[in-house]
Amino acid sequence: MSAWWMQRMFNLLSPAGEKARLSVLIFHRVLPEPDPLFPGEPDAKRFETQMRWLSAWFNVLPLAEAIERLRAGTLPARAAAITFDDGYADNCTVALPILRRMGLPATFFIATGYLNGGRMWNDTVIEVMRRAEGAEVDFTALALGRYRTATLDERRHSLGQLLGKLKYLEPDHRETLANDLAVSANLDLPRDLMLTSNQVRALAAAGMGIGGHTVSHPILSRLAEQHARTEMLQGKQQLEAITGSKVTVFAYPNGKPGTDYTMQHARLAREIGFSAAVSTGWGAATKTCDAFQIPRFTPWDRTRWRYALRLARNMHHAVTVAQ
Repeated sequence: MSAWWMQRMFNLLSPAGEKARLSVLIFHRVLPEPDPLFPGEPDAKRFETQMRWLSAWFNVLPLAEAIERLRAGTLPARAAAITFDDGYADNCTVALPILRRMGLPATFFIATGYLNGGRMWNDTVIEVMRRAEGAEVDFTALALGRYRTATLDERRHSLGQLLGKLKYLEPDHRETLANDLAVSANLDLPRDLMLTSNQVRALAAAGMGIGGHTVSHPILSRLAEQHARTEMLQGKQQLEAITGSKVTVFAYPNGKPGTDYTMQHARLAREIGFSAAVSTGWGAATKTCDAFQIPRFTPWDRTRWRYALRLARNMHHAVTVAQ
């Protein structure tokens, strides 16, 4: 199917103006090379292919501009935006050169507590399980059980189980347990996975958007309101101090509507001074969609036509008022 036919299909789903639908894609990492442990995570070659498809089929806009134009009813047909969550260093070293080469804008939502040598709790768990030797790891001393690691499939399955046990714990306890895993395994883990302040400035200097994502990436629905406010506000202020520019958009950590954040947090985002916020609920935003619950999704398919169909299916699911 030619680019012309793809555009025609997407034009029908998302015309210009009042009836436009905004598709927002979400990424986390773009790896230099494929990672057998995470086959769904794009590497540089795969990401460049995806961006080539996207630029041929869609009108890609900066997220803040796209949301503003969505609300005003002035979006072009086939409008899309690209976003990244968390603040991984490869966003700057791998993804940015590809985006610049193709003339595509993107917005990077950054958890500031991990800048300059920090490591997110989940990456601590991932790297422990990646490096674990033998057919099984025993974390019963930490009340976390035993996990099979004999094969890649077992290792991947065990990692999913372990991450699931820790994800919704209180943030400080979660961080402590993750670090205890590294100590118990006696491993020296990488300290260069996340962006530096200079890399954040480089993203901003390249014309990319910078968005808030809290300080320590907590599940906001598990926090007291004042704690959630502090996380959101301090993350915003720290990014503004680094870039010298206002940070106007926010991404809820984990981002599942009604589970990871609530309308209380949408209200907080507005009060703190954000003009819009994004979730990880799927679908395409319409003019009447809540600007503080803009949906996002990740098309993971590897072939061109399946990727296009995934985008079309997402566009067909119109998010109108709230999720």
